Amino acid sequence: MPLRAATLRELDSRIATPAYDRTGISTGIVHFGVGGFHRAHQAMYLDRLLSAGDAREWGICGVGVLPADQRMRDALRAQDDLYTLSVLAPDGSWTTRVIGSIVEYLYAPDDPEAVLAKLADPATRIVSLTVTEGGYHFSATTGAFDPDDPAIQADLAPNAVPATIFGLIIEGLARRRARGIAPFTVLSCDNIEGNGHVARTTFGTFARLRNPDLGEWVAQEVCFPNSMVDRITPVTPPSAAAEVERRYGVVDRWPVVTEPFTQWVLEDSFTLGRPDYGAVGVQLVADVAPYELMKLRLLNASHQALAYFGYLSGYRLVHDAAQDPAFRRFLLRYMDSEATPTLLPVPGVDLDQYKQTLIERFANPAIGDTVARLCAESSDRIPKWVLPVIRNRLADDGEITCAAAIVASWARYAEGIDEQGQPIDIVDRLHARLTPLARRQREDRTAFLSDRSVFGDLIDEPRFVRAYVATLDSLYANGARATVAKLAG
Repeated sequence: MPLRAATLRELDSRIATPAYDRTGISTGIVHFGVGGFHRAHQAMYLDRLLSAGDAREWGICGVGVLPADQRMRDALRAQDDLYTLSVLAPDGSWTTRVIGSIVEYLYAPDDPEAVLAKLADPATRIVSLTVTEGGYHFSATTGAFDPDDPAIQADLAPNAVPATIFGLIIEGLARRRARGIAPFTVLSCDNIEGNGHVARTTFGTFARLRNPDLGEWVAQEVCFPNSMVDRITPVTPPSAAAEVERRYGVVDRWPVVTEPFTQWVLEDSFTLGRPDYGAVGVQLVADVAPYELMKLRLLNASHQALAYFGYLSGYRLVHDAAQDPAFRRFLLRYMDSEATPTLLPVPGVDLDQYKQTLIERFANPAIGDTVARLCAESSDRIPKWVLPVIRNRLADDGEITCAAAIVASWARYAEGIDEQGQPIDIVDRLHARLTPLARRQREDRTAFLSDRSVFGDLIDEPRFVRAYVATLDSLYANGARATVAKLAG
């Protein structure tokens, strides 16, 4: 049976369907970047509110701007903007419901004016984003907006028909300003540290480049709250649609599968109000930073702890490595002894329970996350998630054994040859520069650390270098699995 509004009452009773009347829901949120994560996360939270009889003025209008978004346009339009969300438990069970909080979808290249009209509509009070880190056009080194992309330049041209998220959103704000309508809130939901600050910098810079007065108005009047989002949502595998049809007899053109865990920590700073997110489990706080630091240094850094040792040990799926008792002990040792002492107080979070939950999430076989994904773009991830822990612990004369070992495991992986002599497909923007350094380390153990643009002055820290070299020595002498077992204690 095809999924659409007219068939909802005929679906398998094991699928929960919207108990609310979608026909009366108005749009209050415009969301750019409707992918799997948005549909498993922000849209899911709003669906919970609608199911409770609330938030009927906060329906979501999805917007796509990239050529790849045409597929989402076609899938959602064919299904009256409905889709299935399946939560995959570790025991293999599925819990599936139809999400109804997206009530319309616009593909900007089809009709840019329709998108601009929606942005300028007084009913639109939040514009949210999941456009990935690259969608913000900022320098990872300086944090500044990079306006040199031809698409950005085209949108800055006089009388341009906007085609990028910057051109569209800033034109929408300009129209509201000209008409005396208060600005909407710009809410980044991307996995970027200080995502609200990044959005403020990039959109504010674009606005100033277009018109200095407009830029000043955006800086003074528009809210850009920070948020921390967390839910492992893999790219929908080709088998998912067939599995939904097999289990429930429903044809969904683009289903979403995700894990049971979900978290959203949101800075409570909105220009024109917000849905009652707190009623459905969102943590509304004055400062997101402690929660963000917790995620970066526990979840994200632990992924790095698992990744390179795991790949070199022969694991290709995250859950296989996370189910290995030695890896579990190693991760907990890193989190307890090294990462946790660097955190700020995290109100409302039991850190011991959080860490145990992380291990359980990593070990969930239903998600099928790949070790290779965790190993990608290491030169961006390690400096953000692991090196700050090392520097903090060095300053406090604290333990660094595991964190140094994570860096050494990356160095060994970066050689591009595994322990069986097979090539490793390394995905990293600095691959061409770092791999030759890694291949020199069998003769010069600190060669990899000599790239100061990545490691700064850590090569000058004797305590770190000793711990790092000790792990490299063990990797060459004993292999990754034995090294992890030794580190795990």
